[in-house]
Amino acid sequence: MEDEKKWIQIKVTGKTENLDNICAVMGMLDNGLMIEDYSDVESELDGVYGDLIDEQVLNADRTHVSVSIYVPNEKPLEYYTSYLNERFTALGIHTTTELIGLCEDDWANSWKQYYKPIKIGERLVIVPMWEKYDAAENEIIVKMDPGMAFGTGTHETTRLCAALLEKYVNSSTKMLDVGCGSGILAICASKLGADKCFAYDIDPVAVRVARENVKDNDISNVTCEVSDLLADVPVIDGGYDVITANIVADIIIRMTPNISKFMNKNTKLIVSGIIDQRADEVKNVLEQYNLKKADEIHENGWCALTVTL
Repeated sequence: MEDEKKWIQIKVTGKTENLDNICAVMGMLDNGLMIEDYSDVESELDGVYGDLIDEQVLNADRTHVSVSIYVPNEKPLEYYTSYLNERFTALGIHTTTELIGLCEDDWANSWKQYYKPIKIGERLVIVPMWEKYDAAENEIIVKMDPGMAFGTGTHETTRLCAALLEKYVNSSTKMLDVGCGSGILAICASKLGADKCFAYDIDPVAVRVARENVKDNDISNVTCEVSDLLADVPVIDGGYDVITANIVADIIIRMTPNISKFMNKNTKLIVSGIIDQRADEVKNVLEQYNLKKADEIHENGWCALTVTL
C-alpha cells in the first residue's frame, strides 16, 4: 500500500483583533483556511448550552487566534515562511508560525467544496474545472484547477490584475507573466484576445500545473517555462506589450532594475501583491528606474500598479 500523501500545516497565531489581516495574508497563499477563534464562544451561546461545550474550548485563550493552511511537503516551505514574515512585518503585526507535519489522504480534494465560480473582472469568470457554469452574455470563462500552485482567482490581487488586463489587452498584445503560479493571468490574457502569452515561475510544479490549465482551457498561445524571476526569460524584438508580476513587494523591488529591457515605450507593467502600507515604497523604487505610474487601484488593503517607461 502506498504511503498517504504528506501535508504540512502552516499555522499562524496572533492577537484576536488582527484576525482579518491574518486571514487576508494567509488567503494569498491558499483559499482554504482553518480558523481557530474562541473569542465569542460564550457570548454567541449566551451560556445556554455551556454544559455541552468541551471544557478545552471553554478554557481556550480568547485573546489569540490561529489560522492554518495545508500545503504538500514538497512545496518550498521557505517561500511560504519568508512571505508570511514579510507581510506581517509590513503590517506591524506580531505573529508566530508553526510547521506541523500530517498525513491526510483526502485533503487534496476536500478543499474543492469551498472553491466556486467567481467573477474577477467585468467579463472574466474563474470556474473550477469540476464545476458546471452557464456563462452570461459577454462573460469569458477561465477553467482553473490550481492543484499545488498558487492562484485560484479568489484573492484581491488577482482581481486587481484581471481588471487591468481587461483594460490593456488587445489582439496584438504579447504578454509576459512573471511568477505565474497556476497560470491564471496568462490564461486570462489569452482569453481576452492576446496574440501570445509567456508565463514563468521558479517552481517546476507550478509550471506543470500551469501547462495543464492551459491545455484544459483549449488554448495554444500560452507558453509556460521555469525561470527564477527574469533570469531565463527571453528578450523579444519590440518587447512585451503587457507584463504582470503578482508576487510580493520585496520581489517586485528586486526585479525592477532588470525589467526595462523587456519593455517598449508603450508597455504596461502591472505589479500587484502589494499591501497598501508598502505601496509608496514600491512606487519610489519604480520611479528610481524611470518607470512612471499610469494607473493605481486598491481593494481591501491591497494595491496594484501599472507603470510605463
